[in-house]
Amino acid sequence: MNDTSKPRHGPVAPPSPHKILRSAIGAFIGLSLVGYIAQLMLNDESLTFEIGAFGATAVLLYAAPLSPYAQPWNVLVGHVTSALVGVAVFRLFGANWFSAALAVTLAIAAMQLTSSIHPPGGASALIAVLGAPDLHQLGFSYAFFPVGLGALVMIAVALVSNNIANPRRWPEYWLATTPIARLHPQRIPTTPPNRDPLP
Repeated sequence: MNDTSKPRHGPVAPPSPHKILRSAIGAFIGLSLVGYIAQLMLNDESLTFEIGAFGATAVLLYAAPLSPYAQPWNVLVGHVTSALVGVAVFRLFGANWFSAALAVTLAIAAMQLTSSIHPPGGASALIAVLGAPDLHQLGFSYAFFPVGLGALVMIAVALVSNNIANPRRWPEYWLATTPIARLHPQRIPTTPPNRDPLP
């Protein structure tokens, strides 16, 4: 028997030209700034990896800003935590298929524990293992520069681009609950499943 009590969701309608333009401008400015900052200390190979991770972040931040994965806590903590995990795994096991799989696996667990799930964070962990030698030389500082700084820049751009001529406010929340804070479950921020992902 089919359960008709559950809401069914079809394809999301295309956003208005205004929303598309706002997303495009935000993504271009955010990625341009992150690319420039990263270029100051990374070679072209490492820059390609790094921009790949933030390219995925740009899609969430500027095209689906109401997603729970596109909130500042998730973007910043998700990227930094995952990058730290990736560096630690590389230091222990080097760069190989096992390290790559382990880094992403542990990064997922770390993001879940800190309520900071941000899918592109998995790429930050993977890059820490499989990146070029100049990236490996950064050690744990990689998690803060260029990853942490890049995340902050993307968030700062989103604060402007997502709120210009927009009746909705971004972000939905600044701080997410962690396992310790779950003593008060009613404070956990949620996004209704039927909400339009574009403000």
